[in-house]
Amino acid sequence: MEVGKLTVSLRDKTGHKGAARKLRATGKVPGVCYGASPNGKIEPLSIVVDVKALRAALDPVRKHNTVINLTIEGGAHAQNLHALVKDYQLDPIRRDITHVDLIAVDPNKEVVSTVPLEFNGKPKGAIDGGQIRIVLRNLEVRAKPADIPVKLSVDVSPLEIGDVIHVSAITLPGGVTAVTGRDLAVATCAAPEEEKVAAVAEGAAPAEGAAAPAAGAAPAAGAKDAKAAAPAAGAKAAPAAAAKPAKK
Repeated sequence: MEVGKLTVSLRDKTGHKGAARKLRATGKVPGVCYGASPNGKIEPLSIVVDVKALRAALDPVRKHNTVINLTIEGGAHAQNLHALVKDYQLDPIRRDITHVDLIAVDPNKEVVSTVPLEFNGKPKGAIDGGQIRIVLRNLEVRAKPADIPVKLSVDVSPLEIGDVIHVSAITLPGGVTAVTGRDLAVATCAAPEEEKVAAVAEGAAPAEGAAAPAAGAAPAAGAKDAKAAAPAAGAKAAPAAAAKPAKK
């Protein structure tokens, strides 16, 4: 299987769990293909996808952003499209792919895609004890399918304590624009005091919890004295109780 090429077939008996199970037993899964092409909008098509063939078609670097030359067999005639992996579902236990969504794209029109962020360098603020905090790990961008970047690099080395890198500071390749809000924080360098406060706040819970047994321990320790004092107190009370009728 050549990278970037995938052949799927139209699927019958949609909605039947038994049919889906039979497919998965043969290494195939149900899927859907929809989107747009140079010839116009594509209505959702139920398809059968060979999982191994799909993995082989994906560029190991570009992964789900690989532009696939997709052939759909079945029906009146085969359809040849360009597509991206829009989404996929995994079995919660075995982690096997159970369903695939392919989105047909027009190579000459922009699409929205998710691109991972790569963080490079060591913040200047780290010298003073600051710690890097990553807020966003992916960025949504708009670009033509062939222009979708594999990843976007973020240099965090200029960060002083308290500094923040926003989406607007990320350098984007030509033909690529950010869909994620420009004012959103991507990374920051936290002050060491903040780290200590967080640590104290986390440690406060056990300390407070530890105080409860201590408080419980006081009665336990005092119980010994109270036990010894109880007869004395009772002895004092007994004559008083007896004295009351005597008064009458």
